[in-house]
Amino acid sequence: MIYVDIKKRILELTKQINQANYEYHTLDQPKISDQSYDQLLKELIELEELNPEYRYEDSPTQKIGGVILSSFTKVKHQIPMMSLSNVFDENELRSFDERIKKVVSSFSYITELKIDGLAVSLLYENGLFVRAATRGNGSIGEDVTHNVKTIKSLPLKLNEPVDIEVRGEIFMPHKSFKMLNEERLNEGEALFANPRNAAAGTIRQLDSNVVSKRNLDLFVYTIVNQMDYADTQEKALQYLSHLGFKVNPNYQKVFGIESLIETIHQYDIIRKRLPYDTDGVVIKVNEFSLYENIGYTAKFPKWATAYKFQAERVETILKDITFQVGRTGVITPVAELEPVLISGSMVARATLHNEDYIKHKDIRIQDTVLVHKAGEIIPEVIEVVLSKRTDQKPFVMIEKCPICQGEVVRKEGEADHYCINPDCPGKSMYGLIHFSSRQAMDIDTLGEKVVETLHDLGYLNKISDIYHLKEYKDALKDLPGFGDKKIYTLLKAIEESKKQGFDRLIFGLGIKHVGSKVAKTLTKFYASMDALRSAKLEDLQSIPEIGPMIAQSVVNYFQNETNLTQIEELQTLGLNMAIEKIETIESPFTGKIIVLTGKLGLYSRDEATEMLEKLGAKVTGSVSSKTDLVIYGEEAGSKLVKAKELNVEIMDEKTFKEIVDGLH
Repeated sequence: MIYVDIKKRILELTKQINQANYEYHTLDQPKISDQSYDQLLKELIELEELNPEYRYEDSPTQKIGGVILSSFTKVKHQIPMMSLSNVFDENELRSFDERIKKVVSSFSYITELKIDGLAVSLLYENGLFVRAATRGNGSIGEDVTHNVKTIKSLPLKLNEPVDIEVRGEIFMPHKSFKMLNEERLNEGEALFANPRNAAAGTIRQLDSNVVSKRNLDLFVYTIVNQMDYADTQEKALQYLSHLGFKVNPNYQKVFGIESLIETIHQYDIIRKRLPYDTDGVVIKVNEFSLYENIGYTAKFPKWATAYKFQAERVETILKDITFQVGRTGVITPVAELEPVLISGSMVARATLHNEDYIKHKDIRIQDTVLVHKAGEIIPEVIEVVLSKRTDQKPFVMIEKCPICQGEVVRKEGEADHYCINPDCPGKSMYGLIHFSSRQAMDIDTLGEKVVETLHDLGYLNKISDIYHLKEYKDALKDLPGFGDKKIYTLLKAIEESKKQGFDRLIFGLGIKHVGSKVAKTLTKFYASMDALRSAKLEDLQSIPEIGPMIAQSVVNYFQNETNLTQIEELQTLGLNMAIEKIETIESPFTGKIIVLTGKLGLYSRDEATEMLEKLGAKVTGSVSSKTDLVIYGEEAGSKLVKAKELNVEIMDEKTFKEIVDGLH
């Protein structure tokens, strides 16, 4: 009988402490004293230690920490964690509104404060917390379950036994940030520059005890597969609150651009009194049913954007103008500044974009200038303080490449200058940085600084050199900052990158005008590097979403002998030179270019795409004269209209299913 009583007491304490956590950390309405809370928690810990078989899955003791990991495992997001586009003033906001109005006529906006933290995806099964993953590169993140579990406002058990994935923002409140930096100061450790950096560094700690002590917090703001739970973002936020999540209370539904602008002005006042950092307002079309019609770009949804509050502007001296050479040879002027603190970090360099930008603003060496962080990230010179100018000389663009001293030209119709030397070392270095980036081959620890170091020392001159770094393992140990752990992580990431998809390799090669979305499109029509290398200009131009400029750039790339030699070397090294072969079935869809549009009810969008590819079709995202068929679901919009205008064959989802079923 005593065991039953212990089990009952553990259940009572679990419920009581979880309710206290919810009232304190989510509702900000504590009903018991800190002393009473501590006594209850102490009793629960003691009972669980003696009777671990009675510990419940949602026990608040799991928030104390205690797990020590050797590394974080990778997690593939079933639905990518997309970023948002940014707008910085009322004109850009009005342009965003006009683009929406061209597609849909009746809609409302939902506005939410943009929390300055790091994005996280949370998975629940039967109402119980299962996993937390970082955004990573949008497609693959890291499993940070044990660390996120320590966040007091995170519900380990929801108010309904639902299977659901939600996304939110982890942040460090001002109070926690101040305490953390005071502790680090007392211990002689380097201080964190701002709360966002502190939160990001904390969530990647391998010891969850450390995370627990730093008092992170969490706001949840969206549901994956949201239309399964609500029909608007406003209702989704309300449902999230009902489930027990902490939702930022500063959200508001508005109608029309003028109300939207006025609401943003109110937020700009409110944010200065909040106990955490915000850097803008997220604006979304409220009605989920309109999202498909409004559409997406390769990186962003078109139905949402983030309005960034005006960044802090700081005055400093522009000591010099230097120049960087990019992977395509583009030469970018850079302002070398008297170091100055902006938005929490020291800034000593800032972009000047191009010659026209400098001349338009009449920026000169030794000028006093105003600098801000564009989007709170990239330092930028925005204005000259002319009242403090003396005898500074006007800017003159360089005529020789700063790296190889080769000829510099400005192409007709372009603002940028280029180094035209194909063997310029500057190009190769930035090409290496691009190839290693998250969006391309995602080689962990091979960031810009490491590439620069290894390039300067002669270890990295071309892409294939990356895969020979293992031959210099012992020599790398002698370099500052290259310990055994870093070298192991670097070499392991290099080997793993060989498995990256064919589209990522194409993007990583740095072909001019070929972004990640274009690279994916190319793989749908050219399944291997050999096929793409042999592609003809007219065939490339016939592909929807591939214009003449991109097509010519692809052809030019594969006519260059240096590029061909590089590809052959990468092939020998074992990189993925083809898409995974899909065994196709002969069908009425074989060889057709097909577009899916509208809300599909019988299949998910991914299921329909995969099915069509197995049936020999190529699925693209936009309708053109080259499109053979448009398959539509409910509430189909502009793509269906365009298909009818172009006399493209259309088919409803029900008919599509009947044809597919008839093939089996």
